[in-house]
Amino acid sequence: QEWRNPFAAWDPRDFCNISEIVLPMDTYWSPPVFILERVNGQNPELNYMVLMHNGSSNSARPYQVTLTCSLVILKFPFDTQMCNLSMVSFLYPAVTDFVMKTRRTPAEMMKDSESFFLTDGEWKFTNLSIIEYTEIVDDKGFSVVTCVISMERRPTLYILNLILPTCALYLLDMAVLFGPSSLEEKINFQIAIILGSSMLAVILNNSLPTSSNKPPIIGTY
Repeated sequence: QEWRNPFAAWDPRDFCNISEIVLPMDTYWSPPVFILERVNGQNPELNYMVLMHNGSSNSARPYQVTLTCSLVILKFPFDTQMCNLSMVSFLYPAVTDFVMKTRRTPAEMMKDSESFFLTDGEWKFTNLSIIEYTEIVDDKGFSVVTCVISMERRPTLYILNLILPTCALYLLDMAVLFGPSSLEEKINFQIAIILGSSMLAVILNNSLPTSSNKPPIIGTY
């Protein structure tokens, strides 16, 4: 966060050439910013800010935040999700007191985000876009900055563990069904395939996410 207070400026030549000072956050005004989608989070311990001689202030505090997202898993495991991170302050109206702006372009923020996103987990970070607008609440406008985060699921694990074994079972099922074996052997093999398909269905049911209005196609068929 960066902001400027012209009433907190001084001439360094009058104060032993001191051009900046470090202050605790609770001793000086700082922008009260909230995250709309926040469910849980860890507050930082670096509760300090830097005040420059020209009145400019900046605070760089790391946050670890858990957010809520609306998932659309119809194409699971080949789905792409978009999550919002909305920062807003409902204490100061945007028209007269408080307006938030992003200093860097979405491309620059995307580059920094890729350098920080170092995990090789299930999701792949694909895009980041910024939306700045005014939210109207009780006839008052409040400044909002929303980061739209796009992520793509890595489907390799689900292909190897679910899709390929399922396809192999049904191909084997058709081969036995139209094969020259006897009826008794076909019935025994069909029972074995049904049991194997049931086990795969249990594994699939435990792997599928449940927070969606439409069930995934792989779970339906």
